[in-house]
Amino acid sequence: MPPIEPSSPLAIVIMGVSGSGKTSVGEHLAARLGCAFVEGDRLHPEANVAKMAKGIPLTDDDRWPWLDLVGNELATARGRGQSVVVSCSALKQTYRDRLRREAGGTLYFVFLTGDPKVLEQRMGARTGHFMPTSLLQSQLGTLESPEHEAGVITVDIDASVDTIVSKAFDGITRLI
Repeated sequence: MPPIEPSSPLAIVIMGVSGSGKTSVGEHLAARLGCAFVEGDRLHPEANVAKMAKGIPLTDDDRWPWLDLVGNELATARGRGQSVVVSCSALKQTYRDRLRREAGGTLYFVFLTGDPKVLEQRMGARTGHFMPTSLLQSQLGTLESPEHEAGVITVDIDASVDTIVSKAFDGITRLI
């Protein structure tokens, strides 16, 4: 399938709780779109990473500076005339609204959703990640579904990465 050729640079956030596959899907979608991918977890301040590694959920006050960094990545890419895909949990509508303001234009979200048992299994199987499985319930409790918001594509994670990326790509194509 040919790449999408939008009239202006695309800014896309791959969102969902931990274990939903944001990084894998984001990397593959960015490659398919021929644009940059930014791993949102790498933008977390060290204090946030340390807190999560200890199994302590982040508060809104912990998340605001991180969300500003994510928003800055979106705005910077757009300012350069470049499309970008960023992974970010974006669990609450207030977080997504802040990212929309920071991005400086239309912002699309690919919401990765799935069965909590699948999420827990995926989290337990990965290595080298700071987020413990014990925080999954906290994230699920914080999550406010974006499905009623404009510019959101919802994709179930109970499929291969290629299938998920194809569904996300098709959804973005329909929205632009």
